[in-house]
Amino acid sequence: MSSDPTAETSRRADAVRNRARILDAARLVFAEPADGAPTGGQAAPEQSMAEVARRAGVGRGTLYRNFPSRRELLEALFADEVSALIAAAALSEEDPGAALLGWLHRFAAFEGTKRAIVTELLEYTDSSDPMFGSGRQRVVAAGEPLLSAAQLAGQIREDVTLVQALDIVLAIARLDRDPDQIKSLLQVALDGLRASSV
Repeated sequence: MSSDPTAETSRRADAVRNRARILDAARLVFAEPADGAPTGGQAAPEQSMAEVARRAGVGRGTLYRNFPSRRELLEALFADEVSALIAAAALSEEDPGAALLGWLHRFAAFEGTKRAIVTELLEYTDSSDPMFGSGRQRVVAAGEPLLSAAQLAGQIREDVTLVQALDIVLAIARLDRDPDQIKSLLQVALDGLRASSV
């Protein structure tokens, strides 16, 4: 007895939507401190996984079919965040300098989300895990063409490397300051990347 291709396609589409909804919900849940957590930190794993399912609007069974463990969910969320940042680097704009600076602002936002995810992931692994190193390598590789285009257009200083620019953004994003101050400091730093003729 053959299966109905239309029904199979619909099931696959539902599965893709459920996975995306779970990742969207997890992004929010893992980024915020839980009420009543003993040290003001994250909730117990069972509590936050239940909260992910609730916010995603799926049952616990659907959650665990997609992500059998909390670690697998965190790893998928980390990979999803890295992939989104890389995809953003591929977006073309007529102004290469604006494209680079916009992407670096996005990288700063990514750092805020990533920090919460990585803090939790380090409960299961350590900073030498290849997942972290490969993520950085992919981000650098994705951003290099943006920097090159902006430098060729004479909009960004020629003596700056992408790794230097990313390190500047990281240093500012990790400051314990008000978000508005962080935004202001970041703007000043990124303005410093502009070529003097711009």
